[in-house]
Formats: sequence, structure tokens, C-alpha cells
Amino acid sequence: MIKASDIMITDIICMKKDTPVYEAMELLREKHITGVPVVDDNKALIGVFSEKDVISLLYYAHGDEEEKVVGDFMTESSIHFDQEEDLLNICDCLITHSFRRIPITSDGEVVGLISRADIIDCILHLREENAVVSAEKED
Repeated sequence: MIKASDIMITDIICMKKDTPVYEAMELLREKHITGVPVVDDNKALIGVFSEKDVISLLYYAHGDEEEKVVGDFMTESSIHFDQEEDLLNICDCLITHSFRRIPITSDGEVVGLISRADIIDCILHLREENAVVSAEKED
């Protein structure tokens, strides 16, 4: 059984809900990422800020958008998985919902992230391992 902790990315960027929205957008673009967990001071997950959330900024183009913060746009999310969760359950969630990434927690604290790309990498790695084992059996 592959667990979340086996493939999760632990070097992640998180934001606070009071981060200015334009600063957050610049960070998404600069780091070439599509979304980040939003955490409180204890690193507990309170939401996710993504490109999809940014699109709603167009509705606020009335001159006061400079004062908007991540908390005004983020998706308040309770969907996350513990680092010990079976990867197949995370795959089910990503298939069922339109998420590109899912936060991974331990004792309520965000400790990682799994994206669709991470799962693709895992599948390709497993395929390579199986090819090596098959080749060794033929020898």
C-alpha cells in the first residue's frame, strides 16, 4: 500500500488569509504553481488559494481590489488527507472533485501536498520498477 507520505511534496509554500491578493497572485506566477494551502498561525489548514479563485477577482474590479486579501477569494476547504492515508483514497478524491492538488496533514498541521502530477510521477516510477523486476526475472 502506498501512503500519502510516500509521494507527498514536503517543500511547500503556504499563505495566510491576510496575504494581499496581488502578492499571492505574483507568487503563484513566479513559482509556476496553480494553488497553495492557506493556513493559520499554527499551520492548520483553513483553505486553499488557487488560480480558479483568482478568476473571481474580475468581479471586484471596482477600485478597491488593491485592499483585497487571500481570505476574500480562497476556497474554504475541509478536504485534506492525513499523511498515513492510502494513495488510492486520494486518487478517488481527485477523480471525484476538480482539484489539482490536495493538502496532506499530520495532527492538523499541513505537512505536504499531493498534486495530479505527483501521482503521474508515482505511476511512471511504479511502471519502471515493474519493468526492472520483469527483466530480472527473465534473466
